[in-house]
Amino acid sequence: MRSFSEYNPIVTAICFFCVTGIAMFCNYPVLMLISLAGAIVFFIMRNGLSHGKTHLFFWILFAVLALANPLVSHNGKTVLFVMNHNPVTLEATLYGLNSAVMIIGVLYWFRSFTQIMTSEKLLYITGALSPKLSLILSMALRYVPLFSRQSAKISSAQKAMGLFSDDNIIDDLKGKSRIFSIMVTWALENGIITADSMEARGYGTGRRSQMRRFGFRGADIALLIASLLLFGITAAAVGTDSLSFEFYPALNAGAPDTLGILGIISYGLLIILPMIIETEVNLRWKYLRSGI
Repeated sequence: MRSFSEYNPIVTAICFFCVTGIAMFCNYPVLMLISLAGAIVFFIMRNGLSHGKTHLFFWILFAVLALANPLVSHNGKTVLFVMNHNPVTLEATLYGLNSAVMIIGVLYWFRSFTQIMTSEKLLYITGALSPKLSLILSMALRYVPLFSRQSAKISSAQKAMGLFSDDNIIDDLKGKSRIFSIMVTWALENGIITADSMEARGYGTGRRSQMRRFGFRGADIALLIASLLLFGITAAAVGTDSLSFEFYPALNAGAPDTLGILGIISYGLLIILPMIIETEVNLRWKYLRSGI
């Protein structure tokens, strides 16, 4: 009994990339709506309604993206109205809505991806592909919070010494520039020290071993095969124009053929696979708790 986040990281990453890959490189509105709905449901299943600021930010961004395209792009034949001598067309409005649905859906998916794919899992994936890439990634993940803490220390020290104050804008800019210069010097020095330390320990001189805490089980293989199969059917439907929708110069929506319908169904199943796993785990856990 494992939740979706407990599957092998390689399988989890492939599943996410299959979902987001179709969403990013296809403009078929039905697939975009399925992606957005699935992303929201999956995010709520994992987090509940506690991330109100995340939802608020995403939907404000949705409104901005949806309104920006018809105001900037004036392509299309069907003019809805004219604003400041610029036509606002139906095609541009629908294209903006479709693009906003795609972007917000992908953002929701990657928000869940960052929660599931911890630094340990990312290092597990990249370590198998390239040890050097794994080292760079581990250093980057370490230095991001380290830079933040070091910057706060330097800022506090500068203020304690009375070198600048926040009340004066010019003085504040000079202080920020000085802190940035100190941070760059500090980062370069730490980079040199880290490189010398890794060289002294013999990094890269011999065969590198790796601790593998994640293994492949039958459920991992089954999820991988199912994800790739459903992705292949959907990609084939998109690639053969069985799912085609044109916004410009006029709306042209071709009726999906048999392969197109299979592509829509396959993408829907690909979306709900993680939800099925999460639901099964939750139901089984509640059943086991009820028997105590």
